[in-house]
Amino acid sequence: MGWSLGYLPPKEPELLDAFFLALGKALYLANAFESKCQFVLRIAKQVYHYKAYDDSSATMAFMQSLKDNMLGQTINELKLFPEFTPADIALLKEAKEARNFIAHESADLGYLSSISAKQLWEHIDRLREEVDKLVAGDNLVSRWVYEIEDKEAAPREIQKNYAQWVQQWIFGSFDFT
Repeated sequence: MGWSLGYLPPKEPELLDAFFLALGKALYLANAFESKCQFVLRIAKQVYHYKAYDDSSATMAFMQSLKDNMLGQTINELKLFPEFTPADIALLKEAKEARNFIAHESADLGYLSSISAKQLWEHIDRLREEVDKLVAGDNLVSRWVYEIEDKEAAPREIQKNYAQWVQQWIFGSFDFT
């Protein structure tokens, strides 16, 4: 069959619905991660440009000329700034790979009418692993965004509990025990 949806109903409609709900939430997180990385890079470029030229007008013109890059290029540019450690960049790169899996591969289930509960649980488990990797990078870049915007240290409690909150939000309807 060439069509994604066919005449036969899915074998596991409730589990599929829960999977697609979790996948949509994971995709939201993946897109937000990418946007936050782009924001942090823009701010870093703005600060360095202003420090180099001490000219607000020139810095504003420079900022307006910037274009956002794809996530991989954004992370590669972040490593050019000394504020971002090699460990930070490695974490962001791992989160990027998880983001790419979520955005490009995680919904590749084949024909919905033939996927079994066992196969779906395998996809759910893989999605959960990738979300863990994404959350680690997202937690880091979210801390930076908070500190840029609020000009104070990010709350430790949020940083500590963020991964658990995200896992509960995305996968709360599944029983993983």
